[in-house]
Amino acid sequence: RDTSGCLILSKRRSTLRDLHEALRGSAMDKRYLALLAGTLPRAEVLVDAPLLKNTLRSGERLVRVDAAEGTPARTIFRRLRQFGGATLVEVRLLTGRTHQIRVHAAHLGAPVAGDEKYGCDEANRRFRALGLKRLFLHAAALTFRADYMAVPLRIEAPLPEALQAVIRALEGESWPAN
Repeated sequence: RDTSGCLILSKRRSTLRDLHEALRGSAMDKRYLALLAGTLPRAEVLVDAPLLKNTLRSGERLVRVDAAEGTPARTIFRRLRQFGGATLVEVRLLTGRTHQIRVHAAHLGAPVAGDEKYGCDEANRRFRALGLKRLFLHAAALTFRADYMAVPLRIEAPLPEALQAVIRALEGESWPAN
């Protein structure tokens, strides 16, 4: 709900089932752009950390890394741009779990900018001062091939202007390092 970008709709239930299966598995290449409040230890980082989903009485879903009881979850973070202690990354999901990117980023010590649930309040205040009014997570591209397609289909969505404005503001700021 808090993520902008690509959205796939289906007119037929059978196609929707196929799309859901592709999204859950490795049949769909999912690429996101995210701004992290922190830095990555390397240019590319694979997070292989099982996730356990909990639902509170209010209905709110909370997810945490849990090696003993969690479901396997794998995410690749690739640094695109560094702004002191903030990092623009491309994220590739190898699995599809609830809140996977947000929880894995926080697990790295670099939560997604604007993340009220798994993020850092102090960093979020600094991002709000730069104009960020939402979670900085964007579904940039989806690529998949259904049985009836001759070639894979790639769907792309440009980064919204509001998120581009945050990047421009970071370029002119001295963002504190961690």
